[in-house]
Amino acid sequence: MALTDTAVLDARLAAAKEASLRLATATTAQKDAALEAVARILRERAADIVAANADDLEAGRERELTDGLLDRLRLDEARIDSLADAVLEVVQLDDPVGETVSGRSLPSGVRIDQVRVPLGVVGAIYEARPNVTIDIAVLALKSGNAVVLRGGTAAEHTNRVLVEVLRAALDSVGLPGDAVQTVDDFGRDGARHLMQAREYVDVLIPRGSAGLIRAVVDEAKVPVIETGAGVVHMFLDESAREDWAVELVHNAKVQRPSVCNALETVLVHRASAERLLPTVLDRLAASGVLIRGDERVRAIRPEVLPVSDDDFATEHMGLEISVGVVDSIDDALRHIRRFSTKHTESIVTNDLGNAERFLNEVDAAAVMVNASTRFTDGGEFGFGAEVGISTQKLHARGPMGLPELTSTKWLVRGAGHVRA
Repeated sequence: MALTDTAVLDARLAAAKEASLRLATATTAQKDAALEAVARILRERAADIVAANADDLEAGRERELTDGLLDRLRLDEARIDSLADAVLEVVQLDDPVGETVSGRSLPSGVRIDQVRVPLGVVGAIYEARPNVTIDIAVLALKSGNAVVLRGGTAAEHTNRVLVEVLRAALDSVGLPGDAVQTVDDFGRDGARHLMQAREYVDVLIPRGSAGLIRAVVDEAKVPVIETGAGVVHMFLDESAREDWAVELVHNAKVQRPSVCNALETVLVHRASAERLLPTVLDRLAASGVLIRGDERVRAIRPEVLPVSDDDFATEHMGLEISVGVVDSIDDALRHIRRFSTKHTESIVTNDLGNAERFLNEVDAAAVMVNASTRFTDGGEFGFGAEVGISTQKLHARGPMGLPELTSTKWLVRGAGHVRA
């Protein structure tokens, strides 16, 4: 990378750092006004966004992106309108900045309070999902953070317009447009520079494929909040209701197969396999799902393709699914421990004991009973949007909303106190 490129990148990151100082002390009313302007300008510039997105979609088809990736990339007027609505939902959420987490007076008379503060500058690296540009930026801004975005080549044209929208909205209410920066025009060199920029960037959030997340975790010098791929399971135990099993599996796999909370593996207790599998698989097949199964699945449905361990470990992000029959809930738990990415896991059961075991023993960001895995989502959880779904075990786990974009600091107030 040329020295001039490095200088330009550092200038953008420095501008974001400077803007973060102003945002950290912005009032809730000022930040909400900026988000309201984002929603308004999104709708005003919908035609420009759709036109830019059409260029990205055409380029994606030429590069033979999968249907799932093209679906993630697509922004039509309806999705833009939904994005604007989601921004306005964030306006209604409580501002976490300044919230007192804990506080007390010490025996000495010194008062200490732990309060929420912005992280500072949030870097985000993500793939082929222009809606994430808005989701991450508005949550960062509401929580008092500046944001530096690397949205990937596949969405380059769309993201350029969306960044213009965000910066214009901030400028329109007197907040610094420099609080939103992009390094997209520097490609992978820009992403690499962002990952190394500890002096400017306080935290980095990767969102995308397992390969992207691994690359960021391995290469970054900036602290990383790791989001994860979604190898998501649903276990149908021996007591599972057939109607629930059919609807839950279908919804979790088919409603939007390209997203990280979509179902990838169904495990069925051997005692209910002959009862449940025919209707469950028929419903999937009718929706065009490619089904792979183990020997016991294929004994019931010979037309199903054979499944391998690689299939069980794959996030398909499309209309494909892996199916296995297990002898017990213990076997189901072992399978999940082996292949889970610790995103979302669900059990379908009428057995309270099995439900509690599953909730207590499965290690994942979200664990569900008799519910579709599609509910693991910031919007569904009431966050308005999400920065990503964290699969790590640090301060943020699961869908990340406003509080997860804050840290805390201790405020100590005395009156001439000295330590004895």
